[in-house]
Amino acid sequence: MKMEFAMTIGALARAATVTVETIRFYQRRGLLGTPRKPAGGIRRYGEEDLARVRFIKTAQALGFRLDEVALFLKLDDGLHCADARVIAEQKLKDVRRRLSELQRIESTLAALVRECHTRRRRISCPLIASLQRV
Repeated sequence: MKMEFAMTIGALARAATVTVETIRFYQRRGLLGTPRKPAGGIRRYGEEDLARVRFIKTAQALGFRLDEVALFLKLDDGLHCADARVIAEQKLKDVRRRLSELQRIESTLAALVRECHTRRRRISCPLIASLQRV
C-alpha cells in the first residue's frame, strides 16, 4: 500500500510513531532536515523524511546514542561500511559488558532474596543488612 507523501509534521510524527516534538528535536540536532515553507503554506515532509525518522528510532532501539546515529547518517554513502562496523562492534562490546554486569547483579540479588526466604521472622533483614555493609 503506497502512502501519500506530502505530510505535515503531525502526519509524519504519526506515521513514524513519534511525537511532533521528537521531529523538531531531530531537526535541532541536525538529524532531519527542515523542509522549506512555501509562502502562505505549511512545510511538507516526504518518504525520505519518514525513512530517516524510522532509521533513527531503529538505531536508538539498538542502543545507539544520537551522536552515533548522526555518524551513521554521515557514513551512509556506500563507501564507509567498515567505519560503521567499527561503531557497531564497539556498541556490541558495550552491550556485552552491561549484560555481564546485569548477570552479576541478578545473581547477587537472587542470593539475597533466597536468604530472606530462609531467615524469616528474624529481627535483622539479611538483604538490608547486606546493603548496609557495602
